[in-house]
Amino acid sequence: MKKTFFISTAIDYPSTDPHLGHAYEKVCADVIARFKRLQGFEVHFSTGTDEHGLKIQRYAERAGERPREFVDRMSNKFKKLCDELHISYDDFIRTTEERHIKTVQTIFNKLYQVGDIYKGVYEGLYCNECETFYSKEELIDGKCPIHKKEPERVEEECYFFRMSKYRDEILKFIKNNQNFIRPESRRNEILNRLKGPLNDLCVSRTSFSWGIPLPMDKRHVLYVWVDALSNYLSTIGYPDGEFKKFWPADVQFIGKDIAWHHCVIWSSLLFSLGLQLPKKIFVHGFITVNGQKISKSLGNVIDPVYLAEKYSSDAVRYFLIRDIPLGEDGDFSEEVLITRLNDELADILGNLVHRVLTFIYSKFNGEVPKSGELNQQDQEVINLIENTPSSVGKHIEELNLGAGLREIIKLAKFGNKYFNDSEPWRTIKDDPERCATTLYVCSQLMRSLAIMLIPYLPSTSEKIWKSLNLSGSVHERKWESAAELGLKHGHKIEKPEPLFEKMPDKAIAKNGEKSQKNQTLNTVKGGDFEKLDIRIGKIENVEQIPKSKKLFKLSVDLGGERRTIVAGLAEHYRAEELVGKHVAVVLNMEPVQLMGVKSEGMLLAAEDGKVVSILTIEKSVKPGSRVR
Repeated sequence: MKKTFFISTAIDYPSTDPHLGHAYEKVCADVIARFKRLQGFEVHFSTGTDEHGLKIQRYAERAGERPREFVDRMSNKFKKLCDELHISYDDFIRTTEERHIKTVQTIFNKLYQVGDIYKGVYEGLYCNECETFYSKEELIDGKCPIHKKEPERVEEECYFFRMSKYRDEILKFIKNNQNFIRPESRRNEILNRLKGPLNDLCVSRTSFSWGIPLPMDKRHVLYVWVDALSNYLSTIGYPDGEFKKFWPADVQFIGKDIAWHHCVIWSSLLFSLGLQLPKKIFVHGFITVNGQKISKSLGNVIDPVYLAEKYSSDAVRYFLIRDIPLGEDGDFSEEVLITRLNDELADILGNLVHRVLTFIYSKFNGEVPKSGELNQQDQEVINLIENTPSSVGKHIEELNLGAGLREIIKLAKFGNKYFNDSEPWRTIKDDPERCATTLYVCSQLMRSLAIMLIPYLPSTSEKIWKSLNLSGSVHERKWESAAELGLKHGHKIEKPEPLFEKMPDKAIAKNGEKSQKNQTLNTVKGGDFEKLDIRIGKIENVEQIPKSKKLFKLSVDLGGERRTIVAGLAEHYRAEELVGKHVAVVLNMEPVQLMGVKSEGMLLAAEDGKVVSILTIEKSVKPGSRVR
């Protein structure tokens, strides 16, 4: 029987569109899942969407949709994100699925039967944004520590879970299992917080209806965390299905804002159920923009699907692993992404593969040449082919994903040096056997790189494999085969194609005001009016863009979705005049960077040469309504 490996990401709350933080978590988990498959493990990699709760119910109401319609539409966006970034999940679990609901009700019944559920009244503070109850001591300046908003005061009948009962057991487990919570800083945070008392957990609500009804009391619906956390069991068919094969989970990837929920709430539920705890909970940091957490309200949301379509999925994956230290916060920069694409992916990796395979294709009739006697330089490359996969694999096992990727690129860089130093364009005339040996060694390096890149850059690895004209898919290989000299002389390769398209220096507009005008002109020239997706939006916030006399940054509510729009209105309106206005917004436009801000749409306006007037709508029309 194959060894098994279970890895999961948190399931995403589909109240708004996916952002780069969602993409980062999935890419990290995907690297590990792909690597374990290459090692011969039977992998179960789960992700999905968390679709119940008051927050979802409110967002659906704002969008003018029923909750089910709303989550169906939004969940598809998260599936599209996975598809665009080639996330190789084995299960995309949705908490509105019947299989999940059945599992959750089974779990709740078991908690009830062991005496860990009781009825009471909750009175206290509740943050709707993170679906979490807080004590006064847990607030920062009276606000939610995650969302920086004042919580609501609620009082209602509910059922409680005796979480306090498991405080000592959780503490003991964390202290006895050094690697249960990683990195160390997150482990210490949880231990410090557990020094105080652990309160019982409110697990049901009566103030809203969008949730899973309690089996014994249909007036109550499950509070979101018991529902959401149970997905890790429903995805493997608990208590039957493949549960016994895959549980406990090997790695659960989560963001630092839900570390407490997974390390403490989830652990206490598992203890109550008599189940083993996950082997490892890895807590990653936030992706920031200019040092600030990605947030719709701040207008700094980065669309990963847009980035993948513009630069390629592998370029996005490369940046996320290369530049965001796993376990820490990391800053996003589109300029740095372009630099990595041009200077490392195209100039190092792409250049090496293309020049080597082009030389074989044009000078050796597309056949891997026969090697002569190996010199010291040749042997050095062979040694690296044989040893680098083990070193990279160790980095991935230890979750040093960036270190593993940098080692692969370092090898490609060394390959370029070897090719240059060997001067095959000269030796093909002066010493054909020496030239053939150089290209033989280089072809083996190409094969090794193709296999080692599978976890990180799955599309690129497949392109190299196909250029080498090797049978099957590269993803069917074994990791250890990357250390082999697997190409025989005489093997016929395909005509190589460039791996990456370099981006011009002006890929990001430097003159935002000019770009904003061009964006308007391009849309008007785009053709049929009926092809435009025009919606009603409510302007919620307006800021002057630094170093610009003309541009405002607007945060616009589109009925359950918020977009940032840059508009040249600062010379025609005061900021306070625009707040609260209902306006017509063109949505189906390619986002553009304007003065460092990504603009995700355009307001409709009239201009007579001197005066600009935006098109406003009666406030009785709900945000998100379509203009026909």
